[in-house]
Amino acid sequence: MIRAYRCDGTAELILPSAAPDKLDESILWIDLIQPDRTEERLMEGLLAMPLPTRDDLKDIEPSSRLYGDDHGVYMTASLICKADSDLPFLTDVAFILGGGRLVTVRYAEPRAFDLFIAGLGRSKGSFDTAEGMMAGLMETVADRTAEILEIAGARLDSLASEIFLDRRAAKTRPARQLEDKLLDIAGFQRLVSKTRDSLVSLSRLVGFVMSVEPMSRNAEALGLCQVVAQDLHSLSEHAAFVGSNIAFMLDASLGLINVEQNAIIKIFSIASVVFLPPTLVASIYGMNFKFMPELDWSLGYPLALIAMVLSAVIPFLFFRWKGWL
Repeated sequence: MIRAYRCDGTAELILPSAAPDKLDESILWIDLIQPDRTEERLMEGLLAMPLPTRDDLKDIEPSSRLYGDDHGVYMTASLICKADSDLPFLTDVAFILGGGRLVTVRYAEPRAFDLFIAGLGRSKGSFDTAEGMMAGLMETVADRTAEILEIAGARLDSLASEIFLDRRAAKTRPARQLEDKLLDIAGFQRLVSKTRDSLVSLSRLVGFVMSVEPMSRNAEALGLCQVVAQDLHSLSEHAAFVGSNIAFMLDASLGLINVEQNAIIKIFSIASVVFLPPTLVASIYGMNFKFMPELDWSLGYPLALIAMVLSAVIPFLFFRWKGWL
């Protein structure tokens, strides 16, 4: 799918079956969404520049993601996608500045693109150059990343309130509930990890685009990119803070699980110690020796029962006195 956008937010769909001979001069941004080879060749002819294919985006090395040639400036960044789902992932998006236009090639639909497209109609021509479009899109990507971190932080606070319950509720909570929370923590760790990887990629891209000639000649777009670069730096620090909170919650959850498991083991250990003396008494009088004076006592049986009860009650009271129960 090929969509072409103007600075006022109006868009048109370019189809290979009804392709124009040349692009309208008012078109500043061309967005290729999961293009097939026919659409790629069409745009390469209209733009007079090569476009990266899906295989190119997969095989590109991190050191070769940012470069320029006679056709334009080629940049590739990893954006987080499906952040609201259980399986967020990173998708590589190509950004190309050349011929007075911004060209993006993507094979997923990050939420930031939809937000930027929705805001184009309200911008009233604020992005009247390709460089302005690029800076505005980067600003929206940074805002969306900030939103993802804010949502993750709020959900982590909610999860923390569920994990660190008051002592009365903690005594009646089964360890299984805490084990289920570990899966939630793992999901947050995956989200924040992907977000941090995306922020690193975006920081490199914004730092590079500010140094290229088309952007350096546009003072307004350059100033916006500088603001975005500062935002990305702040977001990276915030992502590191959220990541440290996740690590603390993971360690705390594992510690609470160990405490509850140790409490269960302690109960069984104390029970075995309490019932050990009665077992010893019963074992002694269960021996089949011929000469055992107590066997001839008329009160031998009740005395043996009393001895077993006392030998169990006394250790139990002692443990209660020591605070072990």
